[in-house]
Amino acid sequence: MSEVLYEVDGFIATITLNAPERMNTISGTMLNELSDQLLRGDRDRKVRCIVITGAGKAFCAGLDLASQMGKKESLGVLDAGSDMGAEFDLRTAPPVVLHNLDTPTICSINGGAAGYGLDLAFGCDIRIAATTAKLAPGFAKRGILPESGGTWLLPRMVGYAKAAEICFTGRTLSAAEGLELGLVNHVVPPEELHAKTYGLAEEIASNAPLAVRAIKRMMRAAETETFEQNIHHVFLQLLPLFKTQDFKEGVASFMEKRPANFTGR
Repeated sequence: MSEVLYEVDGFIATITLNAPERMNTISGTMLNELSDQLLRGDRDRKVRCIVITGAGKAFCAGLDLASQMGKKESLGVLDAGSDMGAEFDLRTAPPVVLHNLDTPTICSINGGAAGYGLDLAFGCDIRIAATTAKLAPGFAKRGILPESGGTWLLPRMVGYAKAAEICFTGRTLSAAEGLELGLVNHVVPPEELHAKTYGLAEEIASNAPLAVRAIKRMMRAAETETFEQNIHHVFLQLLPLFKTQDFKEGVASFMEKRPANFTGR
């Protein structure tokens, strides 16, 4: 069975890291599969939200260092003796692919998220964690650094000083601490994680998909634009939305006081 599962139910795609016997640590094969499935969901116009989760008790315990040390396969950036350009294209690496998706993403953190797995969670738009989940940014304890987006994402999420403390100490955080810091949006008992995750995904999917995708693009663009640049950029994104059937439906449903039925057209 594939180490990365992909399933669509209604408007929601679920990508599951499927190596529970090793706590879903990321192998070289999984890197490619994960990127492929993320792009698959983003290209499917029927998909309005992507949920990423893990099989078994863990979400993702990081890169599969045991395999890497044994040289069973190459993880590209970790293989100092390899030709990185030939084996690892940063443009198609999961953190870059995930960051550039227009489809909203929710990370359902069902268990431990460590190292690469934690950065993967941080790369999603929204994070929902089980009370039993642990957030382990232990890069400094392993002699490496967050190579999968953490140094860019974390300071923007919690501010520089908090990010420095989290990264420099490598201290494992509980789900409750993650909620307090703003690293996760919601924390729920494990038995409620599925309902909470997919309830939120359904709420997102019920909105106009073209508008949601445009909102996400503009929020991403705002990271590198001035206020004035972003306002002009948003206006250019707004004009084609005025011509969509979804805009007409949104206005009509509001006037008629009924739920909207958006088609993505």
